[in-house]
Amino acid sequence: MSWVSFIALFFATWWVVLFVVLPFSVRTHDDDHDVTLGTVSSAPRKGHMLRAVIRTTIATAILMGIFYGLTHGLGYSLNDIPHIVPDFSQTPAK
Repeated sequence: MSWVSFIALFFATWWVVLFVVLPFSVRTHDDDHDVTLGTVSSAPRKGHMLRAVIRTTIATAILMGIFYGLTHGLGYSLNDIPHIVPDFSQTPAK
């Protein structure tokens, strides 16, 4: 895999992981029992995007490190995924 492909895969994975990490550690107005007039009670109390971006980058780096280790260290590729599970549809010859 070229470095351009690796960066593109990192970028796509980063966005997916961002939406996984985003809801964690959010304090809403309803959690603090202090709803400001004119806001929805489920609105976040404070911005936490910097923490979410840092967590997302760390999680994506770990995932991409595992991917790199599997592809370059162990020699697996995306073409090997169908062959991980054995094919039990064939009966053994008698």
